[in-house]
Amino acid sequence: MGNLKNHPSPDQLDSFDKYPCYYGDDLELVYTPEQSVFTLWAPTADRVRLNLYPSGEGGNPEEQIEMNKADDGTWRMNVDRDLKGAFYTFQIEKDGKWLDETPGIWAKAVGINGNRAAVIDWNETNPEGWDSDQSPELKMYSDIILYELHHRDFSIAPDSGIENKGKFLALTETGTKTPEGEASGLDHLKELGITHVHILPSFDFATVDETRLQDNKYNWGYDPKNYNVPDGSYSTDPTNPVVRIREFKEMVKSLHQNGFRIVLDVVYNHTASTDHSNFDLTVPGYFYRQNPDGSYSNASGCGNETASEREMVRHYIIESVKFWAKEYHIDGFRFDLMGIHDIETMNRLRQELLKIDPTIFVYGEGWVAADSPLPYEQRAVKEHVRQMEGIAVFNDEFRDGLKGSTFDEQEPGYGSGNINGHFEPVKYGIVGGTQHPQVDYGGLLYCDAAYASAPSQMINFVACHDGYTLIDKLKLSVHGDNAANELLSIDKLIHTVLLTAQGIPFIRSGEEIMQDKQGIPNSFKSPDAINRLDWSLKTANRDLFDYVRELIALRKTHPAFRIPTVEGLQQWLHFIDTGTSGVIAYTLGEHANNDEWKEILVAYNGNRNQAEIGIPEGEWTVVCRDGQINMDGLDNIQGGTVSIAPSSALILYRQ
Repeated sequence: MGNLKNHPSPDQLDSFDKYPCYYGDDLELVYTPEQSVFTLWAPTADRVRLNLYPSGEGGNPEEQIEMNKADDGTWRMNVDRDLKGAFYTFQIEKDGKWLDETPGIWAKAVGINGNRAAVIDWNETNPEGWDSDQSPELKMYSDIILYELHHRDFSIAPDSGIENKGKFLALTETGTKTPEGEASGLDHLKELGITHVHILPSFDFATVDETRLQDNKYNWGYDPKNYNVPDGSYSTDPTNPVVRIREFKEMVKSLHQNGFRIVLDVVYNHTASTDHSNFDLTVPGYFYRQNPDGSYSNASGCGNETASEREMVRHYIIESVKFWAKEYHIDGFRFDLMGIHDIETMNRLRQELLKIDPTIFVYGEGWVAADSPLPYEQRAVKEHVRQMEGIAVFNDEFRDGLKGSTFDEQEPGYGSGNINGHFEPVKYGIVGGTQHPQVDYGGLLYCDAAYASAPSQMINFVACHDGYTLIDKLKLSVHGDNAANELLSIDKLIHTVLLTAQGIPFIRSGEEIMQDKQGIPNSFKSPDAINRLDWSLKTANRDLFDYVRELIALRKTHPAFRIPTVEGLQQWLHFIDTGTSGVIAYTLGEHANNDEWKEILVAYNGNRNQAEIGIPEGEWTVVCRDGQINMDGLDNIQGGTVSIAPSSALILYRQ
């Protein structure tokens, strides 16, 4: 149960829907050299004052100005001089008490540590060529290949060859090399071939003290403070409000120029603090859900949860996402704990983004961390994704079916020899979580029906920042005298299933070089030594990297692996009866999704021993076998009975 201190009474909860709403686009600052107009939505405040400062931290306000009550719950004040370079906070009085200062909920530029908002000239934030910045072409969502990275992890290692280590600017550097001569950083991503770079939270978060960056304190960033401004710890100068904005834009522009789209990880479901959050210091109680006794509910597991079903919370989330899309040219949004948000908010948000750019991709975690007062039928959870057209969810059935349970570290999955009970969850991922007559939905782990209306609504993954890396999980769950020698083949098999399944594949940064986290499952605040990419692994595990790279090339070259509709999957994808062999096999044809290959046969042997299956008669060209892949062909074989090596895949085609 949440803390009752300063929380609304049950009577106050009933009044939230009666708060006046304000839909103007001038919250909370409109700046020109002649005048700054400050507008704060604070409908329950008795008084509001504006504090003006010469710097982003320390000292007393140079001026305190009482704001005037205005329309629809707002307070306004015009300052008729050039305030560029100044900093400001708002402060509300409620029930005879002045609350702590806040930069407001709409601060778009802030000083160090985000405690004061900043007055800037936005023209100074645009890098050269920003107006002509364009995202790479995206024809269909099913063409997406996601790659999740954390700014610090990706570049901080001494052997990264990157100059701007742990900064936004790391993703602007080309030509970087490891000491072994391998491409690193941006060039590594180009070599790999992914399409979308998903960056972990990059808005201003609370845990890293920007005045003490030398302490190298680490955090993933899932502790929001200011939602509409980049975090200062990833900039080269967090004291200068313009620098973090310009450098973030330079990063976006560089990614676009190098052929990548960018996805922003957004965390609107909770804030780092509650009573001292910018939300509660502006409109106490309104932005959070409460239990019947008035205490804060906690579906996030982080102390609070936002109330997206309330009109001005919904409006805030939608307008914030639109701001990132327009101002920063963001191409996609990954919603943390999306199940805490309501379906209507997600659908309205999607409709607004369609007006800006119909290729913007929205996906999220279709679950909650704990129960919520929001009724289940209103939650944007995976089971309701059919009600959210164009929005995707993560596929935990596929994850746990393929690599083994997330909740039992010792349990192997289909890919590591645990065939029983994991067959159907893997098939479910192969069909992108859609309805297919050859999938037994009664054999799934967590649900009993297809919940995607298109394969592009399903994010297939085996590892992300949360939980064990794939190799750490395999080390814990693959047992036997020869286990250590089997890990590479198992790793390759799992990546083969991931990158040939329908739906949208998602790769955690480092999986392609067998990056581990020394067995730490929840490394959100672990030191760099645990989290950073060890670039020497690219040389040590070059065989795996090349294999994953070739799988990505196969997927991008052959549209049969990217079928966009349920109807197409039912027409072209047919599972083969493999008896009791434990092999999952299927064909794609004829010329599935206009593929140049007439028929493709894919077989995965999750057994840790050789298996045999029967395949259709005729001459087949082998493109993947025994952990080797070559689109030009490795060999030709005849149909009939074929053997598949332990923990490996077989991919064939015929004309």
